[in-house]
Amino acid sequence: MRQVLALWLVLLLLTGCGEKLHKQQSYVFGTLVEITVFGESEEKARQVTDSVLKDFDAMHQTLHAWQPGALEQLNARIAQASAAKPAEATLTPELAAMLQDARRLSELAEGLFNPAIGSLVRLWGFHSDTFEPRQPDTLEIERLVKARPEMADLHIDGVKLKCANPAVRLDLGGYAKGYALDRAAAKMKSQGVNNALINIGGNILALGKKGGQAWKVGIQHPRRAGALAMLELHDGEAIGTSGDYQRYFELGGKRYCHLIDPRTGWPANQAQAVTVIASGVRAGTLSDVASKPLFIAGPADWRRLAGKMGISQAMFIASDGKIETTSDLARRLIWNSEPK
Repeated sequence: MRQVLALWLVLLLLTGCGEKLHKQQSYVFGTLVEITVFGESEEKARQVTDSVLKDFDAMHQTLHAWQPGALEQLNARIAQASAAKPAEATLTPELAAMLQDARRLSELAEGLFNPAIGSLVRLWGFHSDTFEPRQPDTLEIERLVKARPEMADLHIDGVKLKCANPAVRLDLGGYAKGYALDRAAAKMKSQGVNNALINIGGNILALGKKGGQAWKVGIQHPRRAGALAMLELHDGEAIGTSGDYQRYFELGGKRYCHLIDPRTGWPANQAQAVTVIASGVRAGTLSDVASKPLFIAGPADWRRLAGKMGISQAMFIASDGKIETTSDLARRLIWNSEPK
């Protein structure tokens, strides 16, 4: 229930009398999902929302990083690969497109977003719903880092995949929620639903407005309950956060989170949280992906990498609690507590 109780973004909904506001919740992608539709009949809102949640469940089954499904089957095949005999697989058109896009974003993020390091994530114990406070063998960490699993190891031609690096283990946990947001938004608009808020565990995408007002969301404080700040989320914008306070364990007085630095094989430890806002056709995907490499980049390099990835609105909370924001985001924030 940690995912439910410690959402990275707190959704704030103010419901007025007589408003047509339909909300449905589910538990998918290992987290709480909530879809809010404004201005539609109960029947239409429920029908469209049911369809979106069904899509989410199908994606969850297909893309789960450690339970049976298409991605796990692909990982098992890649694990048998060698330079002499690369693994080969036929993908669905959708999965092929996702992996190609994830590879593009990995290159844009200079490898700090790397869905090929699933073996490192698993080694640290994060391919589980509960986390044991234990440090992996350092030699095994070094072995996996030296094997250099990268998205560039995937050679995709149409729906045909080849991979010669058995260290590659795909984990789309930093991509799938954003992708699901974009798919949900497209489906809802195609069904005539133009005012909605889609929230997958704090990764949120806004469509239209709630009545005459923009949707309001809050940015979760990384060290205590409640929102650090609030802002209005406009049509087509998505907001995503990566933090060290949802999937983590503590050992020897240190916090180890699920965000692994591909360069070292160790959990990143220079940030408490990073929040980004993206807009455009693939806003959901970009908002989900971009927060991870900025978190790993640390206080010295997150601004440069944000600019390279096309993110002009971002907040970086360092490990000591110091808060930095880009000017484009700072002007939109309403603080609930004074930033350091």
